[in-house]
Amino acid sequence: MGYPVVLKIASPDILHKTDVGGVRVGLQNATDVRDAFDLITYRAQRYLPEARLWGCLVQKMVLSGLEVLIGMNRDPQFGPLVTFGLGGIYVETLKDVTFRVAPFSRLEAEQMLDEIRAHALLDGVRGQQPVDKGQLIDTILRISQLVTDFPEIMELDINPFIVYEQDRGGVALDMRLVLSARDFESNPSSGVGSTL
Repeated sequence: MGYPVVLKIASPDILHKTDVGGVRVGLQNATDVRDAFDLITYRAQRYLPEARLWGCLVQKMVLSGLEVLIGMNRDPQFGPLVTFGLGGIYVETLKDVTFRVAPFSRLEAEQMLDEIRAHALLDGVRGQQPVDKGQLIDTILRISQLVTDFPEIMELDINPFIVYEQDRGGVALDMRLVLSARDFESNPSSGVGSTL
């Protein structure tokens, strides 16, 4: 994988890793990784002593880009509601998101990009290049199809999804997946709260 890397706490009971000091970025060598592991697990145990800790995930450090959220919550009345908006640590503060009931068309996915208040960021501001909207639209449509095909998925959040400049794609950095309780009880190895 090579350095630098990122270390993240792995626990089905910790949804917001940064809130417990569960993320360390820019680790340059094995000593940094060992020290970060000790610090992250210590903080997690201190902050949430009842949390089940599976250890830490090691991920390659990626280039920075625009952080967005792509997710889904299954509404009892409407079905799978796919969400798109600004992501990262500000998503709950800014609440700049839009929704569609899955499945939906490519045109509707394109419209989702224009419906958030910060849509100008997607087109590039203050000298920044426009982001790869095609990648965002494809990802939104794939999530729509995934949650349509698998009704046992109750919630899915990719946050952040880093989108790069036009034609450079994007990458999912963190993901949370919740399966229906009935499906999880019949197959407990399916992994509630899985992380990418």
